[in-house]
Amino acid sequence: MTGPAAAPTRRVLVTVAGPDAPGITANLTGIVARGEALLLDIEQVVVQGQLLLVLLVGVSDEPGGGSPVIKDLLFAAKELGLDLDFQVLGEKPITDAGAPRHAYALTVIGDAVDAAAVHAITACLAAHGANIDAIERLSDDTLSSLEIVVSLPRDEAHAQRLRKDLLDIAVERAVDIALQRETLARRAKRLVVMDMDSTLIRIEVIDELARAHGVFDQVAAVTKAAMRGNLPYEESLRQRVALLAGLSYETVVKVAADPPVTEGAAELLRVLRGLGLKTAVISGGFSIAADALRARLGIDYAYSNQLEVKNGALTGRVIEPIVGPQRKADLLDAIAQREGIALEQTIAVGDGANDLLMLERAGLGIAFHAKAKLREAADTSLTRGGLDRILYLLGLRAKDVREFLGDS
Repeated sequence: MTGPAAAPTRRVLVTVAGPDAPGITANLTGIVARGEALLLDIEQVVVQGQLLLVLLVGVSDEPGGGSPVIKDLLFAAKELGLDLDFQVLGEKPITDAGAPRHAYALTVIGDAVDAAAVHAITACLAAHGANIDAIERLSDDTLSSLEIVVSLPRDEAHAQRLRKDLLDIAVERAVDIALQRETLARRAKRLVVMDMDSTLIRIEVIDELARAHGVFDQVAAVTKAAMRGNLPYEESLRQRVALLAGLSYETVVKVAADPPVTEGAAELLRVLRGLGLKTAVISGGFSIAADALRARLGIDYAYSNQLEVKNGALTGRVIEPIVGPQRKADLLDAIAQREGIALEQTIAVGDGANDLLMLERAGLGIAFHAKAKLREAADTSLTRGGLDRILYLLGLRAKDVREFLGDS
């Protein structure tokens, strides 16, 4: 075949800006088509009703060729009330002659993302040699979430150094920052598993049972010993449950069967379910709460510990096997295998040290309102807001989520 592509061309970068209106892009690309120029690239964004349209046009390199297209574009833009600028580029695209690079998606989430935060983040990116390819606002009316697509050298150690510096900025600027490889798997997650106590729900069920039984201080002392590393999780759970011996099952049901869910949890699960993702609770807590949440929120799987009951009261024993750190990770793996889901397409969310192995096993491990040690070990963290902010990490826009929830 022969045509305009066969002739030598000059590359002209055309930038159009002004009030947005229907038909602008159709009008301008029509001029390019009728002028038999090449459309080599196109990008468009609308910010607060203002259009920014960029066209990379290939025009004939023959004497006198191509100029009518640019003139027609200038004339059309003026009639449409738009500003148009153009720049003749070199013969060949500028290529990076250095080391191969990977694309990363950097997500910024906060109650408000101000100029100081954006400056700190972009300056950090520049210091690490990261090139910004695109910036998109994910939040709705207020600037509370941004997605910045960057390219970095193909060196995971480099990315880890950047993550560490971004974590420092997140603490300083009161925002959350996630850095993920921009691959198909990031936007094609298929399984989300969550811890229960202080993650999916706002309480620690064992603490509430201890209060009801008058042994809260004793249970809290065992918890603190476990947090100091003096007791393995499984042993600490056995000791705490032993203190609940004699508590009536009726009281257990009253305390645990309808726990208060975390802000944004119901919305998150509705969206995930609507998008076809599988969901699971994998908890070191108790089955009476986990099973109730599974039914109430439409969760696909629920794994947790079972309290032994005899004669209408707790015996003080947990039925084996205990869902501890290693079992949490293994259950994530087992669900993924059962559903035919690759681990890189999984997300794990938790708040405590007993969630660490599960978060490490998942494709994306999220520390949710967690202590510093888990935040540093996890892939990313959310330190404020509700569970629905996880949707930003999937690249979903608040407007699309709101419309989906309104229609579902």
